[in-house]
Amino acid sequence: MLEFPPSRGRKEASMNRHRICTLFAVLAGSLLPQAASAGPAADAIVDGVLMPAWLERRGVRQELTPGMVLQNRDRVISGPAARVRIRLGDGSTVGMAADSQLDLNALGVRAEQVFTAALDVQQGAVRFSTGAFARYHRQRAVNLRVGTLTAGIRGTDVWGRADAQGDRICLLEGSIAVLHPLAEAQQMDAGPSCYLAPKGAAPTPVEAITAGDLALLAAQTALPTAPPLAVPTGTLPAASRHATRSGRWAVELATLDNEAATLSLYDRARAAGYPVRIMPRATAGSGYDYTVRLTQLPTQSDAAALAAQIAQSLQIALPIVVHH
Repeated sequence: MLEFPPSRGRKEASMNRHRICTLFAVLAGSLLPQAASAGPAADAIVDGVLMPAWLERRGVRQELTPGMVLQNRDRVISGPAARVRIRLGDGSTVGMAADSQLDLNALGVRAEQVFTAALDVQQGAVRFSTGAFARYHRQRAVNLRVGTLTAGIRGTDVWGRADAQGDRICLLEGSIAVLHPLAEAQQMDAGPSCYLAPKGAAPTPVEAITAGDLALLAAQTALPTAPPLAVPTGTLPAASRHATRSGRWAVELATLDNEAATLSLYDRARAAGYPVRIMPRATAGSGYDYTVRLTQLPTQSDAAALAAQIAQSLQIALPIVVHH
C-alpha cells in the first residue's frame, strides 16, 4: 500500500497528500474506465486520440485516453483540432472529427451473436468504416443518426456531419437506407454520394461527389500518420498530440518533492487538455517525489513535439522524453 510521511499538522498538506493518493488510485485503474484485457472483447474501446478529447459518463467528464473501454450511453467529445478513433466490438471503426459529439447507445450483442450499436452524432462529423477488420466478425445491426438523418448500416463505409447548415450523410462504399421525418426512405447504393437535409427543410436529392470531395471528408476524421511537411509559424504539428494504445513514449513535465506544487501543475495541465498522471516515488529518506507524466505517445518525435507544445502552453521548462 502506498504510504506517505507523517503529516506536519497542516490541514492543507494532509488534504494534498490525500488527493495525490486518490489520483494514484485512479492511475492504477480503480476509478478510470478499465483498459482492455485478455477477457471478452469490449463493445467499444478508444483506439487513438489526438488531444484534447473527453469522455462523459453519468454526468462526469474526464480526459479521453487510448485503451479506455467505452460503455452504453457514454458520450465522447472532441476538442478543437482533435481527432478520436474508436474500435467497436464487431471490428469496425468510428473516426471523429474536431469539435464533435458522439453518443454511444444500444451497445451490445443480441441473439445469434449480432453486434448492435446506435451512434448518435449530436454535432460535428464521424466516419463509420468496416475496412480491413470486416473479415473478423459477426453480423452487425448498427444505426448512424446524424441530426435528423438516420442510416441503417449492415457493412459499409459511411460519413456524416451535423452542423448549423444542416445534416449530411455520405455513402463512401456499400449500400445504406436513410430516413428523414419529412421524406420517404432513401436507398443509397452508389457511392461516393451525399444526402443533405438543410435545417428545417426536407432533404435534397442525392448528389454524387468527386474524388477530391471524398478525400476532404476522409481527412476530417482521420488520425494523423505523420507531421505535415510545412507548419505555419507559431503552430505545432497535429501529430504532436497523437496518443495510441500501443504508444510507448512518455513526456515527464516535472518531478517535484512538494504535494501542493505537484497538484498545481497537474491541474494546469489537465485544464489545458493534457491527460497527465501523477507517479509517486519513494526517496532515499522517508519522503516522496512526484512525477507528472503524459504517456502513450507512438514515437519519440511525437513525444518531443508534445514536450515543446506543453512547455509553450503552460510556460514551464521543457519536459523530458522517456521510453516506458
